[in-house]
Amino acid sequence: MVNTLPQPEVKPGIKAPAKETVLTPRFYTTDFETAASLDLSAQEKELQALLAEMRADYNRHHFVRDEEFDQSWEHIDGEARRAFIEYLERSCISEFSGFLLFKELSRKLKQRSPLLAEIFQLMARDEARHAGFLNKAMGDFKLSLDLGEVTKIRTYTFFPLEWVLYTVYLSEKIGYWRYIIIYHHLQKHPEHQFYPIFRKFESWCQDENRHGDIFKALLQCLPTSRSASTQPQLWNNWRSRLLSRFFLLSVFATHTLTVHERASFYHLLGLEPKEFDQQVVRNTNETAGRAFPVMLNTEHPQFFPRLQNCSNYNLKIAEISRSSSNKVVKFIRKLPLITAIVWNLLLVYLIKPIDTEVLRGTVR
Repeated sequence: MVNTLPQPEVKPGIKAPAKETVLTPRFYTTDFETAASLDLSAQEKELQALLAEMRADYNRHHFVRDEEFDQSWEHIDGEARRAFIEYLERSCISEFSGFLLFKELSRKLKQRSPLLAEIFQLMARDEARHAGFLNKAMGDFKLSLDLGEVTKIRTYTFFPLEWVLYTVYLSEKIGYWRYIIIYHHLQKHPEHQFYPIFRKFESWCQDENRHGDIFKALLQCLPTSRSASTQPQLWNNWRSRLLSRFFLLSVFATHTLTVHERASFYHLLGLEPKEFDQQVVRNTNETAGRAFPVMLNTEHPQFFPRLQNCSNYNLKIAEISRSSSNKVVKFIRKLPLITAIVWNLLLVYLIKPIDTEVLRGTVR
């Protein structure tokens, strides 16, 4: 864990980074030695095919600011402006976080795992493009992020490599579904297409999908269990099943809380936040079922209501944070709400999952 440094003085036109919370995108580091030791042989053909796609760089001409961007955006003001800038900032930080992790993995693996090093280098290229494009969009609103300073002041969280593979796989796949759902919605409802970046989402989300496929292959390269079975650890023991459930629930809960916390942005797009959230979660869960030994039962009658409870409690916590009470009073008021969130998440976690192994090869 790297200590957070003091906030620098904010320069004119440079946006002060949002305060880090449980819901803000995080910066990660991992065990590079374990990454270098991964046996890629079982998935080498798949990884080589994905590397060929990365080298082809189908989106190399996609992230271009065309004439649609060349206009004044002062008409987007008030709450709409604040909500959109917040969305751009969060997305930019998320993409930049991926860039930093992939760049460091590429650097560390260059000598010992050239195949992985090149894959991570090209994924870092994609993430850098995304982050830069989003930051330039913020520039249309007279603000931008100093990403160099953000690198210095953010806390870096250490995750074991296995956790990184689960987390990044899910973040890429949920990112794909978020982008493509927004894109198709705005194709049907162009009256809500208030800024041209959304027209880029169809090709953009293919980067997310491709990255997710790479991490799916890497998950299947995790060391085999100590049993005689040759089946990958991912599909071969109770620990992997519990971790799959844990990371699925973590990502879905974070998504639900974030969407409802930023409901005004989705209203700008003409989307109903609750419906959007549930569609993204259902689709990501179905996709994850092709990689994980289990997926969550999103059709259970308590699944979404309990996530909604967590969102409601989180909004109350945010209200308390904005109040004028002192820190001790705020903490006392927040504690039962935090406890309620943990309890509801535990009850969702205990819902019997769906065994995807028995479904493989069947039509769903």
